[in-house]
Amino acid sequence: MKISIVGTGYVGLVTGTCFAETGITVTCVDIDENKINLLKKGSIPIFEPGLESMVVRNQQKGNLFFTTSIAQSIKDAEVVFIAVGTPPDEDGSADLKYVLDVASEIGEHLDHYLVVVNKSTVPVGTAQKVKAVIQEKLTQRKVNIPFDVVSNPEFLKEGNAIEDFLRPDRIVIGVESEASEKVMKKLYQPFILNNHPIIFMDIASAELTKYAANAMLATRISFMNEIALVCERVGADVTMVRKGIGSDPRIGNKFLYAGVGYGGSCFPKDVKALIHTSQQYQYDFKVLNAVDKVNDEQKQYLANKVIQYFHHDLSNKIIAIWGLSFKPNTDDMRESPALTIIKLLLEKGATVQVYDPVAMDECKRRIGNVVRYCSSEYDALQNADAMLLVTEWNEFRIPDYAKMKSLMKKYVVFDGRNIYEPSEMKENGFEYFSIGRKQLL
Repeated sequence: MKISIVGTGYVGLVTGTCFAETGITVTCVDIDENKINLLKKGSIPIFEPGLESMVVRNQQKGNLFFTTSIAQSIKDAEVVFIAVGTPPDEDGSADLKYVLDVASEIGEHLDHYLVVVNKSTVPVGTAQKVKAVIQEKLTQRKVNIPFDVVSNPEFLKEGNAIEDFLRPDRIVIGVESEASEKVMKKLYQPFILNNHPIIFMDIASAELTKYAANAMLATRISFMNEIALVCERVGADVTMVRKGIGSDPRIGNKFLYAGVGYGGSCFPKDVKALIHTSQQYQYDFKVLNAVDKVNDEQKQYLANKVIQYFHHDLSNKIIAIWGLSFKPNTDDMRESPALTIIKLLLEKGATVQVYDPVAMDECKRRIGNVVRYCSSEYDALQNADAMLLVTEWNEFRIPDYAKMKSLMKKYVVFDGRNIYEPSEMKENGFEYFSIGRKQLL
C-alpha cells in the first residue's frame, strides 16, 4: 500500500514514519526544500525521542521517501493525508489556508480514486470545504474522478508520540462512504490485528472529537489550578486533594496536576478554536471561556510570587529558570509558560539565567539574547537570588542541594510543578514556594 503525507511538521512526520514502520510505502511532502533535503539525510527538524532513528531506518528499508512534489507523491497512492498547520487567527479561529491550498493542489493532479484524509486539527465543516475545493479543480479540468474526504484526527502527546501512534488508546475515523471506510480499514489493519480500538463515525463528529478531547484535558488542568489557589487560602495541600479525587474511577488521576498552566501547540489553540466555533453557531461556551482565562492568569502566577517576594523590585536580582519547553521531552515552546514568566521578570528589572536540556536554541530563536543561556542547570544558579522550576525534566528531580547552595546568593526556590517535597527543601536550608501547598516556615 502506498500513501502520501503532506506536511512534515510534528504530526505529519510522526504519522508518516510510523506508517512506514508498519510496512506501508510512505512519501512525505513539504514545500520547504531545505527541510526535505535535511530529512533525506536523516536530520529531523523536531525533537521527539526515537523518531530520528526510525526515519533513518525506514529510508534505508525503502519504506519512507521525501519530496517537494504533491503531484509525484499521490501518483500511485491510495490515501493522502493533509497534515499541515492550522495556526490560530487573531479571533481564535483555525486558519485553514494551508489545508485548502493542499486540497487545491490535490484537485489539480488527481487522476484516480483517492481518499483524502484531514489529519490536521480542523474545525467542524472543514472536510466539506476540502471536498468543495477539490471538486472545483476537477470541474475546471472537466474531468470526473471519484474521491472521498475523511477525518482522522491525531491524539499524539509530544515526547511520547511514537508510542501513542503505534499503540493508540483509540483511532477515530470519520467517513461518509463505504469505499473510504474500506480503504481506511486496510490502512489501519496492523492496528486492528493488535486489538487497538478503531471508532468509525460521521465526519462532523470526528472533527469535533479532537477539539472536545483537548478541551476536556485543558479544563481539568485549569480546574486543578483553581483548586490549588483555594488550597493556599484554606491551608490545604493540592497534592493530597489530587490523590483523594483521582482515586475515584469516575475521575481518574490523569491531568490533575497543579502547575504554571498549559502550553504547547494543541491545548491553547484548540480551546480558542472551539470557543470560536461555538460563537459561529450562536453558542457561548462559558466553561471554556473560563478555562482559557484561568490558564492565562496561571502562567503569570509563579512570576507574581517572585515579584511579591522581592517587594516588586527585581533590579539587581538574578533569577535562575530551570526548564523552558512547555513540557518535558520536547523542545516545543509554543505558548510555553516560561515565555510569560521570563517577560514578567524582565519587566521588573531582573537578570534572568536559563537552562533547558533541549529547548535553548528554540528559546533563543523566539526571544533572542534578553536572557543568559547557561550550560547546565547549576550554571544557571551562579549568584542567583532565586531559582524557578518551570518544566519538570527528570534531571531536575533530585538536585544536589549542597551544590545549589554553593552557587546561589540567596537560597530561595519557586517550584512551578510541585516536584520537590517542602519538608526536604526546609531541611536543606531553602525557602520554598510551590503551587497549592503550605509554605513551611
